[in-house]
Amino acid sequence: MKDKKIIVGITGGIAAYKAAELVRLLVKAGAQVRVAMTANAVRFVTPLTFEALSGHRVIRDMWGQEETTIDHITWGQESDLIIIAPATANIIAKMAHGIADDFLSTMVVAATAKILVCPSMNDRMLINPAVQNNLRILNERNFAVMVPGEGQLACRSEGPGRLPEPQEIVEHAWTLLSPQDLSGQKVLITAGPTIEPIDPVRYISNRSSGRMGFALAKAARRRGASVTLVSGPVSLMPPNGVTFIPVKTADEMKNAVMENRSGCNIVIKAAAVSDYRPKDRAQQKIKKGPDSLTLDLLKNPDILSELGDTKKQSPCVLVGFAAETEDLLANAEAKLKAKNLDMIVANDVSRNDAGFETDTNIVKMIFPDGHVEDSTLMTKDEVADLILDRIKSLK
Repeated sequence: MKDKKIIVGITGGIAAYKAAELVRLLVKAGAQVRVAMTANAVRFVTPLTFEALSGHRVIRDMWGQEETTIDHITWGQESDLIIIAPATANIIAKMAHGIADDFLSTMVVAATAKILVCPSMNDRMLINPAVQNNLRILNERNFAVMVPGEGQLACRSEGPGRLPEPQEIVEHAWTLLSPQDLSGQKVLITAGPTIEPIDPVRYISNRSSGRMGFALAKAARRRGASVTLVSGPVSLMPPNGVTFIPVKTADEMKNAVMENRSGCNIVIKAAAVSDYRPKDRAQQKIKKGPDSLTLDLLKNPDILSELGDTKKQSPCVLVGFAAETEDLLANAEAKLKAKNLDMIVANDVSRNDAGFETDTNIVKMIFPDGHVEDSTLMTKDEVADLILDRIKSLK
């Protein structure tokens, strides 16, 4: 979303206060955000709030001094996306019928940018046949219309009509701004650690946070793929639009992967699977006893090797990850060959700014022909798109 030009149109609904968080998230994602408000919107939130968040002036008057003579034309034609949030019944009707009686509605009529509509209103208003007909018109004209959330509304009734959460709107916007170059592709991704119980209280695991795998799942979904994400225990929320399968142990992850690999065009194994598990799991908590305790460990199944061995029966682009603390390139190249991979992504997890539990990463992408590509230090979202770019070139 870096440097994408986005207009946020805010109308006169109680959910206008949520638009402040929406603008903040868009700016955080790197977008250049401008805000247009209706006369009623400023009754709920002041323009100064959005000027501070966006870093740009807010237009709220078609004829005010803050607008040049053609802003209502140029804004919608020089932007990549217009987000109407909240979209009241009033603005939805105007957009459906081409009414242009203020800055925001006039800008929409003149716009060439994609338009994302985020309805928010009382549940009875939402199900009114006139409103539903207007929403159908917008869908038929290729407006992107989000489904409102359900729950307690500001009017104290229960039902549909809540503004989608700002993070959901940002994710939808990201999809609209992404190339749909993975449309029709079925992608299976693993993420996070696995845990191997010692007793009902303790287990063996590792430091994987799952962020890289989740970033890959989000990026693939944004680019149009049908995504299944198999993840060990993490604190992350599953990405919108992704089939999410939570697992705990290596055996559970293997079963989930093998059950869902059929028909996949791309399989990315970003999970940090425990190599060993305790031979015997104590049924009760092991009490503190001798000065030392010995655990008898058994080797876990190698999911990536099994995928590589059976790639002829289930053809796909198979990508692995190598998290190393020494001899990064040599160890990754050996893993690439041994497991019959099409590409391996290697990262030095001893770095403070890459690998586990960080928002950034720096990786080496290694290919069977010996070619190695080094990334710069990037966010994991950026690394995810880079990895998908290279996978796409392999197909």
